[in-house]
Amino acid sequence: MARHYFGTDGIRGAVGQAPITPDFMLKLGWACGRVFAADARGEERCTVIIGKDTRVSGYMFESALEAGLVAAGVDVKLLGPMPTPAVALMTRTQNAVAGIVISASHNPYNDNGIKFFSASGSKLADEVELAIEAQLQQDLTTVESADIGKVLRVVDAAGRYIEFCKSTAPEGLSLRGLRIAVDCAHGATYHIAPSVLSELGAEVIPIGVQPDGFNINKGVGSTDTEQLSNLVREQKADLGIAYDGDGDRVMFVDQNGDLVDGDEILYIIAMHRLATGTSDSGVVGTQMSNLGLELALQEEGLRFERASVGDRYVKALMEAHGWDLGGESSGHIICSDLTTTGDGIVASLQVLAALQARDTDLANLRSGMKKYPQTMINVRVGGKVNLADFPELTDSVAAVEQQLGKRGRVLLRPSGTEPVVRVMIEGEDEAEVGALCSGLAAEVERILG
Repeated sequence: MARHYFGTDGIRGAVGQAPITPDFMLKLGWACGRVFAADARGEERCTVIIGKDTRVSGYMFESALEAGLVAAGVDVKLLGPMPTPAVALMTRTQNAVAGIVISASHNPYNDNGIKFFSASGSKLADEVELAIEAQLQQDLTTVESADIGKVLRVVDAAGRYIEFCKSTAPEGLSLRGLRIAVDCAHGATYHIAPSVLSELGAEVIPIGVQPDGFNINKGVGSTDTEQLSNLVREQKADLGIAYDGDGDRVMFVDQNGDLVDGDEILYIIAMHRLATGTSDSGVVGTQMSNLGLELALQEEGLRFERASVGDRYVKALMEAHGWDLGGESSGHIICSDLTTTGDGIVASLQVLAALQARDTDLANLRSGMKKYPQTMINVRVGGKVNLADFPELTDSVAAVEQQLGKRGRVLLRPSGTEPVVRVMIEGEDEAEVGALCSGLAAEVERILG
């Protein structure tokens, strides 16, 4: 069965444009309720958790999903604004059959989307997503009045998640003496991350902690760290941490204000685990991971493999190998020995633990990894495209690959969450990489535009 709505990470789009509309969300809640109830193994009543980020449209979609779910006879627990990984956690700890997150992650406020977690706190299996798509084709019906679901708001969700995050840090970890600038992107971590870090002893300098429904990710957060870098330098902070709008990604800046991305975060965590003897297993990255990460890990005797872009593919490859660390350049880091999904706060505590153990600064901690110059350009397209349908584009890629030889690599892929094709080129020479990427992006725009 072909997918009409689900992408690589749930359903996402512009608010008010199909399918990100109230009427669709009502039908989606009902379809999910029918599927989840059918999978509940005969239980009289099952529960679905709903959390959201701070977008103004989240209120509208929360109500619509809630109505659809209870119409299908499913109970609902509302968390309010909470990070995506917190919804995964609460789905497990509340014995819910599924968790739903209303968020468009790092996108601006006028986008929104829906992510799902299974009862185990992992992303939904393909067959469950297909079952929901099939149910969406059916007419909406309401269960008998006696069977309509009930709704409960969980008032202590933030406190529970804060305690969980602290529990993932090594025993005895103290952040006393550290000045940390923290950027919460005016998103779902605004009332969580500063508390976690300050309760562990850090002096926190917060920004991006005043959400108004419209400012999520606007000039702040993991996709725009300039303001954080300036703050670190001005306040003479030891480092800065930036989360994205829904808290499943994290980026750092060092004491000089220089960006430390997801590849370097993976390297730091892997080296700390190797040094402490807690793990010598391999690391999973993606097709976008910098070649420097792969070479640095291999020099230390660690294996490295690339998954397709998307945290579900990273997690699947981690499980296939029995490895407990993986992630993406964007800062989506999965520590599967600690939690079930990418978690920006949990990952940041792992980096801070490495920093304290080595008694050094962040710039020195990442110095063992040499990043290769890498340029990526997003080319906007009209909708979903299959690159294999354009042989002229295949020829253009082959020409660039021939020019690079073994000195670099080329990656062309449609985004699973945005109407863009990502053009990425990596190699030894920065000027050459930039020129080749610009040229290939222009070809993509000409051919697909």
